[in-house]
Amino acid sequence: MPRPLATTLAFALLFVFIFSCSKPNAAQDQASGTTKTETKPNMAQNQTPATSKAETKNQGRIVGIGGIFFKTADKAKTREWYATHLGLVDKGSGAMLPWREHDDPEKEHVTVWSAFPSNTNYFAPGQALMINYIVDDLDALLERLEKEGVKIDPKRMDESYGRFAWIYDLDGNKIELWEPPKEKSKP
Repeated sequence: MPRPLATTLAFALLFVFIFSCSKPNAAQDQASGTTKTETKPNMAQNQTPATSKAETKNQGRIVGIGGIFFKTADKAKTREWYATHLGLVDKGSGAMLPWREHDDPEKEHVTVWSAFPSNTNYFAPGQALMINYIVDDLDALLERLEKEGVKIDPKRMDESYGRFAWIYDLDGNKIELWEPPKEKSKP
C-alpha cells in the first residue's frame, strides 16, 4: 500500500476510534432516533450492600478492609520479597497502608498487610488467607448476623487498638471483624 494512502487510512481509523469512544452508542442512538445524555460512570453502583446505610445505621456495618493476612512457608523471605519488589515493608506488625474514608476524609484508617507462618492457628489450617473488615459497631453487627444465622466464633478480643470477633462464611473461611477504638472528642 502506498505510504500516503496508509497514512490517510491510519488517521481515518484514529478519528473513527476517537469519535466512537467519545460518544458511546452514537450510531445506535442515531438509528433509533433516541438521544442519550452522557454521564460519568458511578463506581459505587457496582457495590451492592446487603442492606443500605440507612437500614444498618444502628445495626453495624463494614466500613473498610482492616487487614489482609496470608500464610507463607518462609515468613522472612516473603516479607523481604514484598518489601523489595512491591514496597510493602513489614517491620514486625505488618505493612501499614493508610487511607481515609470517601464520605468523611477526616476519618483516617489503616489496612494491615501481614504474612503469617504456614502453621499459624490464627486462622484455619486449610485457609490460606483471612480478611479483616473494619466495622462501625461490632455488637450491633454480631447481633444482626446471629439473627441471620451466620456462624459466629464465641471468642472475643479487646485490645487498646480495638475490639475483635470472628465469623465464618458459607465455605467455612474465618473472617475477622475489627471495631477500632472510638475517637475521643477534642476539647
